[in-house]
Amino acid sequence: MKLSRRLLVLLSILLSFTLIAAACGDDDGGASASSLDDSLGLVTVGSGEEIQIRSLEAITGDVAFLGIPNERGTVLAIADYGPIGGHDVNMGTGLDDLCSADGGQAAAQTIVSDESVIGVIGTSCSGAATAAAPLIAQAGMVMISGSNTSPALTSDLQGTAGENWVAGYYRTAHNDLFQGEAAATFAYDELGIRNAAAIHDGDPYTNGLASAFKNAFEAKGGEVSGFTAVNKGDTDMVPVLTEVASGSPELIFFPIFEPEGDFIAQQVGGVAGLEGVTLMAADGLLNDNYLGLPESAGMYFSGPDVRYGENTNESTGKTANDFLAAYEAAYGEVPSAPFWAHSYDATVLLLDAIKASSAEDGDSLVISRAGVREYLNGVTNFSGLIGSLSCDAFGDCGSQKITVIQDTDPTDVEGAKNNVVFEFAP
Repeated sequence: MKLSRRLLVLLSILLSFTLIAAACGDDDGGASASSLDDSLGLVTVGSGEEIQIRSLEAITGDVAFLGIPNERGTVLAIADYGPIGGHDVNMGTGLDDLCSADGGQAAAQTIVSDESVIGVIGTSCSGAATAAAPLIAQAGMVMISGSNTSPALTSDLQGTAGENWVAGYYRTAHNDLFQGEAAATFAYDELGIRNAAAIHDGDPYTNGLASAFKNAFEAKGGEVSGFTAVNKGDTDMVPVLTEVASGSPELIFFPIFEPEGDFIAQQVGGVAGLEGVTLMAADGLLNDNYLGLPESAGMYFSGPDVRYGENTNESTGKTANDFLAAYEAAYGEVPSAPFWAHSYDATVLLLDAIKASSAEDGDSLVISRAGVREYLNGVTNFSGLIGSLSCDAFGDCGSQKITVIQDTDPTDVEGAKNNVVFEFAP
């Protein structure tokens, strides 16, 4: 009789624990599908189906050097991360932003027509993001870019949203207000430049960065005697360079892309008054092709600090060196531009957000779109390949570290990339 009473007590305790567990959620303590925030919609991934994300990068044309390594960074991140809740992740066929607003808009329309897509890694170019991000955000999806840097997409770093900011947009790339300050500080403090000119091409990235440089340089006491633009597609830079020469600048800062950047470097020496001018570009020209041009000898370039070494992504356990080894093994070359690690980290953040915002429902996985945003909004001190990431209220998540390199020998591109002459860490 005593044994039976003891058994009854034990059974009663076990039953209580079972009821508590059922009330709190699944048996493993995770959230139940019914408890997920459905304010932006829920996505159900059925038995045997894959979780859908998308890659939207500049993978053709003059800026493919930037977009292709970004897309490959996403491919490798998905492989390193593995399944979520028993479901593989599929990024589909990589889409092309064409480094333009039209390209970004067209690709975004394709993406949002598929209601199973959770989020997008991209775009490569800020100009494409201005058109793509609103459509993607309106659909309840998120977009995380590894290489957009225009302040207009996030904020002025003083609490005011940029003119192109939308909720649901994030980036692991730096805000160009930092890069503009870094370039201006280097020119003024390290080179002793007091008169500079800046050239952009009207794109949100190039205009934003040129403006950031101008404002920071003038704040230090320098004079920007010329601030002008070329048109995309221009080949004759002599008129613009002649205009710039009238102000007798000691340095020209031109944060633009190829091929226009090639023509400036090749034609500047033939313009009266600019024979000995110092040339400085930014990460739009920080690629193997441009660094290999004979005319790039002696030029300075600002861009993200890519000295990642043994930095480890905390969710995959991979280091930057692991990534580079895997990249070369898979593609037979090293990345041609510096934002590969940013795209890898961006992809992992999206996958972490999906994992944290989902619940199993039988053999299905239910994902909360609002939960994905909530997770990303709360990212703090995440250890990534690029360093520590924390997302602010406007989606700036990057490490914000900037370096300046000098290309002293165009026949040694890797040497140029590693020739850091200045570092800036806000």
